[in-house]
Amino acid sequence: MAAARGVLYVHSAQPALCPHIEWAVAGVIGVPVDLTWTAQPAAPGTLRAQAEWEGRPGTAAAITSSFMGWQRIRFEITEDASPGVDGSRHAYTPSLGAFTAVVGANGDILIPEDRLRNVMLMAAQGRAVIEDELDRLLGKQWDEELESFRYAGEGAPVRWLHAAV
Repeated sequence: MAAARGVLYVHSAQPALCPHIEWAVAGVIGVPVDLTWTAQPAAPGTLRAQAEWEGRPGTAAAITSSFMGWQRIRFEITEDASPGVDGSRHAYTPSLGAFTAVVGANGDILIPEDRLRNVMLMAAQGRAVIEDELDRLLGKQWDEELESFRYAGEGAPVRWLHAAV
């Protein structure tokens, strides 16, 4: 039985990439994937898709890894916390690259202690502005860049993907 679930948002992709995205997701979850692609008004000439998924813990990270190297895609994928496993959020934009965060059961981003200590040290040494570094750890730049793509996708169809058991 699947123990994790989440949502995949492909905010924009070139039409030629769409079958490859479906194959990559299918390779991770172990069943064929046929996403419903719609026009992305925030980036004319691109398509968007959204799917809720169920699978084993780590599925979001595995799907993210399968997309790395494709530079003309914008996506987010979440994995809800499950028993004994923190959740996660992954985002990618061509201009910013990849972002990954741990997400608690209540949906908040959790910043690991070592990352906070590093930010405090860099700020104390004058190598960073603490507010800017905390914004980076919280994914603020990715949220800002993806917001228009999220808004353009409101009301789009959603499909469920269930992993092979």
